[in-house]
Amino acid sequence: MTDPKETINIENVVASTGIGQELDLQSVAMDLEGADYDPEQFPGLVYRTQNPKSAALIFRSGKIVCTGAKSTADVHESLHIVFDKLRDLRIDVDEDPDIVVQNIVTSADLGRNLNLNAIAIGLGLENIEYEPEQFPGLVYRLDDPDVVALLFGSGKLVITGGKQPEDAEEAVDVIVSRLEELGLLE
Repeated sequence: MTDPKETINIENVVASTGIGQELDLQSVAMDLEGADYDPEQFPGLVYRTQNPKSAALIFRSGKIVCTGAKSTADVHESLHIVFDKLRDLRIDVDEDPDIVVQNIVTSADLGRNLNLNAIAIGLGLENIEYEPEQFPGLVYRLDDPDVVALLFGSGKLVITGGKQPEDAEEAVDVIVSRLEELGLLE
């Protein structure tokens, strides 16, 4: 049986930063090739990087949110591309703005089917949400690490809320050990 931690895959990393000044997004959108800006649809300007692939949401306040990256290194690389593009437009950007990872979404596979009804009962209702008629996954809120895991009957997991990649590994360890304690992971 494969170690479920070996199946962990980062699906999305979301990070935020800022350049400490207000921006005229209409003007930036006109000068920044490939930028999408439609304030009636979304208040931010969207700038996509291709390598690494991500989207930077740039707001009038100077705050920037990067989403869609597949690693923390990719988030940093993407944001540095955005900083350089803004500098090319003669916008003053610090040498190394602070970048804060807000959320890492990962997937994993326990390698066997799960009885979500039994798991919901076994784990207790205080940390669980499970309404199969509303959503097919069981929502399990962990305290340590502070993440939310979605468990599916197929044995697949989605772990969200992590701040570093190790949070997903810890979450998988916690889930596997809890399910084994309950005799729900044969």
